[in-house]
Order: sequence, then structure tokens, then C-alpha cells
Amino acid sequence: MANKLLSEMGLPKSIAYIFSARNLITAKDVLSLTEFELMELLDVDLAVVASAVAHISEITCPPYQTALSLLEQRVQNERMAGHLPTCLKGLDNALCGGIPFGVVTELVGPAGIGKTQFCLKLSLLASLPLSYGGLDGSVIYIDTESKFSSRRMIEMGYNSFPEAFHAEGMAQEMAGRILVLRPTSLSEFTDSLQKIRVSLFQHGVKLLIIDSMAALLAGEGVQGPQRQHSLGWHISFIKSVAEFSRIPVVVTNQVRSQSRDETSHYSFQELSRVDRSEASTNLDSHLVAALGIHWAHAVSIRLVFESRSGQRFIKLAKSPLSPPLAFPFNITSSGISLLNDDGVEMPGPEIHTIHCQGHSSIITVGSEMMH
Repeated sequence: MANKLLSEMGLPKSIAYIFSARNLITAKDVLSLTEFELMELLDVDLAVVASAVAHISEITCPPYQTALSLLEQRVQNERMAGHLPTCLKGLDNALCGGIPFGVVTELVGPAGIGKTQFCLKLSLLASLPLSYGGLDGSVIYIDTESKFSSRRMIEMGYNSFPEAFHAEGMAQEMAGRILVLRPTSLSEFTDSLQKIRVSLFQHGVKLLIIDSMAALLAGEGVQGPQRQHSLGWHISFIKSVAEFSRIPVVVTNQVRSQSRDETSHYSFQELSRVDRSEASTNLDSHLVAALGIHWAHAVSIRLVFESRSGQRFIKLAKSPLSPPLAFPFNITSSGISLLNDDGVEMPGPEIHTIHCQGHSSIITVGSEMMH
């Protein structure tokens, strides 16, 4: 709006002519000067200048909005954008419908906790026909650690949607909709991202999964400023893909140990003095997300997967609309299953910490090993 032409603002002809004669063409040209500077430049009275500036400001500046109207607008935009339901009732309710379109959702947690299981189920749900609650589309699955298992995904399908998957040819059709890419280096991954933009509409892609981003950077040995620069470019590109295509984008992140003298405090975490004291005495028992603070600020939704005393939890650690909730879960032949749909509200730093206590890194369901 600052570049809006003064000639289009309905100013009195007398002052509009003076602005033009002094080469003040846009609203920005006028509003960049003080009223006294304009008086001197235009050689007119203060009252004339003040009236013109007020008129230009009213047209140029956006109208005031209440917090309620902004919230209602945000909710409406979310509904219009759509969601991919996870079929986990409590989590879908907390996320206002599921994994949102048009933004990046991050899954972070230790190896073997269930992140890939979650991604496989999302792939299945995105490719299912609309009549079964799916998106009836294709999925691009960037599998950097060779963990994708079509056998496991089809097992989930048979156990979650038996009517659909016992139909002749349905399993093959669903598997054929998942486009798996396995880049072995950061450069190959970058090339894959460049090609994805073209593929999105050609293949009717409804979901993009990157499992995992951290593994690629670890394999390259990228550290320090170079790591942050590379991350900056990749997250910007990934976010642009989400926004441009209006599809859900899900990225998994690994964890690393946190040293005693290191903090994992992000600006979206509010720590009291007591919380900071407690956190500082227990840092050696916590894990932190591997990709660091810049990545954490870039994602819109963060789901933390953790294990405490042998019980697994999904924690809704970051969301613009959802409360900080933790859901206990198990992994079954159908995929992830919540033990209750209510969740436990978990304010403070605990929602952001990542525990890994008392679970195996590999679990078995049927004959399939799952990570």
C-alpha cells in the first residue's frame, strides 16, 4: 500500500498538483517526510499538509482489527486450507482437524520411537480414496535413511481399513501412489526438492514427507555457520513448497544429547526463574532436537515423540492455535494408537523436553521390524 499512487487517492486537485510538481508520486514519498519538511518543500500551510497526510494515511494504512477478529480470520483460513486427519481423535481435535495444509509440521524424537510409523500412516491416509476419509492423491516420500516399508504400510492398511484393502487391486493401487525418493547426499536432496515443484501438479501430490532432514546433514558433516546457511535455504524452500501447493509437509528431525552448559530455550518457550533452575539441574537427562534453534522457529507445528518409564508420548509442543498437550500411545499392527483422546495439558518447559527412558530402539509387530 505504501507504493500506492497519490493520483489514485482522491486528493483535492490543488494539493495533488503540488505533490506532482515536487515529484512526490507515491504514499511512501509523502509519509517518509515529516509535516514540517512537507511544509517547506510544498510551501503550504501546516493545516493543508496535516489534512493531506491524514487522508493519505487513512487510505494507505490497514484498518484496525481486534484480537478476536484476527483469531476468527485465522481459524477460517485454517478451515479453508484444510487438514489431513491422522485418525488419532485426540490429536486431530487438538490440531483443529489434523495436519494442516500449507505449513511445515515437524516430528522430533529419538530413533525407534514411532516417527516413521506416523509418516507411513499419513502416507496411507493421503492416498486413500475420499470415500474412506483420504485425500485421494499421491505422496512424495523422501526417504533419506531407507526406512520406508511398503510392506508395513500395507499391513497398516489391511488392519485400519479392511473393507478397502480387501478389494481386489486396492493394495497395489495405494502403494503405486507413493513416490519414494532416496537421495544419498545433500546435493541429491537439493536436486530432488527442485524437481518436486514440477511434480506436485503433474502427479496430484497431496502430501510431502521428508524422513529425515537431520540424517542428510549428519552424513555431510555440515557444522557451524555452513550448517545454518544450508538449513536456512532448505527450510525456506520447503516452506515455499507448502505454501505454494497448499499441501501438508511433514519433516522428521532426530535428537542429540544436551550438555550441562547448553540451553535449548527457544523464544516460543516461556521459562520462569524456577523453571530455568530446574531445567539447568537436569540438562544431562534431556535430549534436544538435532537441527537447532533456526529450524525450530521455522516450523509451524512441532510434535515431540518421547518415552518415559517405558510409556511413549506424542507431545504437541508448538502450534499457533493448540494447547500444549501430551498423548500416551502404543504402536500396533494398525499403526500408532492413542491410549486416551483427552491428553494431558503440560505447560512450562516440560512440553519441550525430550525423554528417552525405557524403550527399545526396534519393536516388532507381526513379522515387520519398525523404527
